[in-house]
Amino acid sequence: MRRFWASLGSLAFFIVAPGTITGFVPWWFTRWRIGPPPFGIEALRWVGAALVLFGLLPLLSSFVRFAWDGLGTPAPIAPPANLVVTGFYRRVRNPIYVALLIILLGEALLFDDGRVAAWGVLFWLFTFAVVVIFEEPALQEQFGDEYRNYRKNVPRWVPRVVPYKPSH
Repeated sequence: MRRFWASLGSLAFFIVAPGTITGFVPWWFTRWRIGPPPFGIEALRWVGAALVLFGLLPLLSSFVRFAWDGLGTPAPIAPPANLVVTGFYRRVRNPIYVALLIILLGEALLFDDGRVAAWGVLFWLFTFAVVVIFEEPALQEQFGDEYRNYRKNVPRWVPRVVPYKPSH
């Protein structure tokens, strides 16, 4: 039953947070109108579309991992009971944020809109501060040595090539 509520909470948070960050705000700027290709290079539009699709995989996977493995949500009001170190979390500590940035970059290219790119930069700066000031200390307090070991072995932003394997 706990997974059911965690899944429901994760779905609700998915609609609100990523839905706003990569859905509503870029729509507000672009109205989903595709203009001329960036720098007149049609291939960049296709790269943008590919980045959007590529970013969805770790984003969706991470939300599922929070519910099924963490028994919680990515939302601060319903955090996971277990430290999530599976899936894309084996390669990078913040796959949701990385995925959102990839999607925003893709949208900036797809719609050739600098405002979406600027939004991506502002989002990343805010995210960086939140991660360093709030999230990491809270995870350290909640999960102690397990998180300390994870943090020592898995980078914050740039994915590692070889997946992390926790010693349990």
